[in-house]
Amino acid sequence: MNAFSIFSAILAGTISLSAAATKLEDFSPHLSVKAQVIWQAPTNGLPGSLWVYRRHGLRVFPASVISNAIVLASLQTKGIPEPPRKDFFIWDDRGPHYPGPIPSIFSVRPGWATIGYWIPHPDRGAGTGIPGDADIIRRAWTELPRFGLDPQQVKLKNLTTSHCRYDETGRDVTNHLCGRGVFLSRQLDGVSFYGSADNGDAEGFWIELGSHEQVRAFILNWPELDRYKLQQTASPEQIIECFRRQKAVVVPQADEDNYFARIKCLATAEKFLITKVTPYYGEGNFGEMPTSKGTGDTPSEFITPIAELEILADFGNNKATAVVVSPILSSEVTRLLKN
Repeated sequence: MNAFSIFSAILAGTISLSAAATKLEDFSPHLSVKAQVIWQAPTNGLPGSLWVYRRHGLRVFPASVISNAIVLASLQTKGIPEPPRKDFFIWDDRGPHYPGPIPSIFSVRPGWATIGYWIPHPDRGAGTGIPGDADIIRRAWTELPRFGLDPQQVKLKNLTTSHCRYDETGRDVTNHLCGRGVFLSRQLDGVSFYGSADNGDAEGFWIELGSHEQVRAFILNWPELDRYKLQQTASPEQIIECFRRQKAVVVPQADEDNYFARIKCLATAEKFLITKVTPYYGEGNFGEMPTSKGTGDTPSEFITPIAELEILADFGNNKATAVVVSPILSSEVTRLLKN
């Protein structure tokens, strides 16, 4: 896993960052000077200030948490390690002559403060007996205390789905639902984390169940944090200016093939209505691209709030919706608009 910022986490795994798209401005429409941007989102629920948080450093998980994670993954026969201070992996058994790299099926990464499990051959699975929403949610809340977490520290955020390329016997299948998961997002001062967490980027607990509640995967992402600095929330006028000056990011849609074409199309709208704003937390500083310096295998030092905006673009003869992510701190707006 490479170092990531809020900006790169929004885009990771959804579109390719080509050589032609390396600046923040590449991911936001270039509005005409005549385009109107109108704020219609209620702001009475937004806090006047938000904390920036800072990581402690290594997260050495308690022995009980690691033991419970090993049991949940049904890997007791592999042994239960002492709480590691360095990355610990259990590797899949692919045999002595397997031609490719051997994937890990369990990890404890103190530097990233994560514990994760992935079933061997995750691209396979039975499509029968997949639990419903209520059972998946119930199971997630049941497992949460085993990781030493207070249920008051998380909030149900979203459900996820997995489709497999093969059934449990390895036969090719199409449109084959093989797993469903739920993400319980960590909350900081009542604000959840951005993302669905099935890739481990958002803080909280995610678990996926397959046929007859078989545990297919889970990820705990829970660094120890300190409050670092209380910052003033940006005004609607500041956020509008970020959008106008291409200091915000249009969020890609699921499986979108024409992302950059959609951004160019949005730029032709006559009017933009910002209809909703939701604060979230994310890793790093908004708008900073990952660099190639060093290995990049370290997490961001700071946890920073951002804003998700729901926007209605009015082209005159038709309309389209878009989701845009922007800074929400006045200090972050000032920093970005100076560039």
